[in-house]
Amino acid sequence: MLRLLIDAGNTNIKIQQVEGDWCQPVCVLPVNRACELEDYFPVSACSVWVSNVAGSALGERIRAVCAARGCTVTFIASQALQCGVQNTYTQPSSLGTDRWASLIAAWALQKRACLVVGSGTATTIDALSDGGEFLGGLILPGIALMQQALAGATAQLQLAGGEYAAFPLTTADAIFSGALQATCGAIGLQYARLAADDAPVLLCGGAARLLSEHLNLPRQIQDNLVLQGLLIIARESGGA
Repeated sequence: MLRLLIDAGNTNIKIQQVEGDWCQPVCVLPVNRACELEDYFPVSACSVWVSNVAGSALGERIRAVCAARGCTVTFIASQALQCGVQNTYTQPSSLGTDRWASLIAAWALQKRACLVVGSGTATTIDALSDGGEFLGGLILPGIALMQQALAGATAQLQLAGGEYAAFPLTTADAIFSGALQATCGAIGLQYARLAADDAPVLLCGGAARLLSEHLNLPRQIQDNLVLQGLLIIARESGGA
């Protein structure tokens, strides 16, 4: 069965075709080029599975392309229990589907307590227990967004790349290093609260490698957790 997996995030749309054990390399399309989405669909009709946190307009665009191509489409929703993961959010359906799919992928990979860190426009830090229970998580601005916020809200702090330093000696380095250390500090605090021996930190998203360089915790980079979770959900459903 040919499936098309779509992870529609705030900045990029990730797209992958999967059939049996074959997986196409992941394609990345900026959200502002969503008009090109149809170019990434296979020639033949397929089953489309979507995690969309980019808003209703993009969701409608995906539906329109699926209809034009004769594809069935399923937009996943966060559940109270799915694929072995228990969602303890106060309102389970309000958990972002990107976070939910990532948690499902993390549980399938680890089957033990872990932290799941998504580092994109926003940074999410979510905790899983040894029993597959989602314990809760944090959302904070991504590293680049922290830098942009400081530049936008202050008169004398200009947006510049900056490099990491333990004791920065330029303003650009101070802003970048502060954003990075704030993120690493939040991850470290949540890890301590998880209190699970040797629990891994699973890092995904654009800043995953940067964070890995600065974390002194058991960690591994897991690219495209959302797409992995989408495939697990699709396979468990047996859906078209």
